[in-house]
Amino acid sequence: MRTLATRAARAALGLCLTAAACGQSEPNLSGQGGAGGGSDGSGGESATSSGDTTSSSSSGSGTASSSSSSGGTTSSSSSGTGPDDTPVENASADCEVAALLEASALPKVSKLPNPFTKLDGTSVSTKAEWHCRRQEIRKQAEKYIYGEKPTPDVVTGTVTENKISVHVEAQGKKIDFSADIVLPSKGEAPFPAIINVGGKGGFGGITLGESRILEQGVAVIYYNHNEIGREGTAEQSRGKPNPGKFYDIYGGDHSAGLLMAWAWGASRILDVIQASGGDIIDPTGIGVTGCSRNGKGAFAIGVFDDRIALTIPHETSTAGVPAYRIADVLGKERTDHNYFGLNWLSNNFEPFVFKNNASNAVKLPIDTHALIAMMAPRGLLVLENPHQAQMGAPAGHTATAAGAAVYKALGVEKNVSYHSKVAETAHCSYKNEYTDLLAKNIARFLKHEGEAPGEFVVGSGGSLSMADWVDWQAPALE
Repeated sequence: MRTLATRAARAALGLCLTAAACGQSEPNLSGQGGAGGGSDGSGGESATSSGDTTSSSSSGSGTASSSSSSGGTTSSSSSGTGPDDTPVENASADCEVAALLEASALPKVSKLPNPFTKLDGTSVSTKAEWHCRRQEIRKQAEKYIYGEKPTPDVVTGTVTENKISVHVEAQGKKIDFSADIVLPSKGEAPFPAIINVGGKGGFGGITLGESRILEQGVAVIYYNHNEIGREGTAEQSRGKPNPGKFYDIYGGDHSAGLLMAWAWGASRILDVIQASGGDIIDPTGIGVTGCSRNGKGAFAIGVFDDRIALTIPHETSTAGVPAYRIADVLGKERTDHNYFGLNWLSNNFEPFVFKNNASNAVKLPIDTHALIAMMAPRGLLVLENPHQAQMGAPAGHTATAAGAAVYKALGVEKNVSYHSKVAETAHCSYKNEYTDLLAKNIARFLKHEGEAPGEFVVGSGGSLSMADWVDWQAPALE
């Protein structure tokens, strides 16, 4: 098993990305068995060997479970199993969060809210305090934007050289799904891997290029997210129950929008990988990517699972990286266009939708910059294309730069990178200009080699004045 090179640094920062560091008990693995949009479209691009059989349940034997609630108090049981230094699904689940205001009681905040301001109105003053502030942001994101991410009762599955099989039980119901694996021809197991939001040969493909990833000794995991939550008919789905395997368990009217359902499914894949023992896939070197609507999904997966070492959202447009407040001002893909296009966001988001020629996103107590901040100290590489106005690159850059202020305050500013200086090309096409920064981030966060690049390469027309959107300064954290 590879050693996660940044563990000591994380521990020194008090960022608490492991169950042991958070004072949480680790589940016992001794019982495991086994051998060995609107209309924004996405562009793109057999024999089974014996593998690792995994089992996780809420009862304790081979467990990989967590508790989640929408607002209120959270429990200290976190999903994710393994040694004491193994990241868990939600490392801040031990933090209590006060009851959140209803949308109607929220004040308007025209600029990006200060991510360091806690719910009680005081400011984060130490790096250790960020641990629970990020849980507040998580609960706000669930309540106002994405919907709740529930915890299943049982997760079991297998990992072979070409497939991850997942079985989930919750609320007396069961589902099964799988993800295809393509292993690189170079290197040796356990391999780092990138989860591609989108099935192999399916809609969108892998816009980073399968061969480009494999050449770096990194496996590709093809996640058919639409099996977990299926998109309906554009402009005709809002208010109707959502279909898909997530909703087969939790009901089509569950608060989770499609993006949260997709994030939930990816976490179940990570449960199986992590509990498998890591003979084939290295659970400490897993990234996620996707473009357009699939990029929105990749962003949500990275935000809501601390086991993702590197998140690479590509040209996501609204409901991904771009700040909601700014998207409404830019006007190319406003919140109403996005919300009523498809059910990516929760019904909970409706009070914040552009209406009557006015932005209601200003009522959000957070914005996407705070979700980016939630990922710290994990790796983030945002890829954008300012030539495609609907993708909202200026709003994405502003959000990323504002979120990077938290990375800097925590002493890990090099762990976030951004690139939008590209030639004019089609939406979701791969840009060769990305390659150097992509390779550096993969090496650092998935292969645990080299240094974090921390580069912001911004294309013409892809930025705004930060002073127009940020009126706070990051505190010096002890």
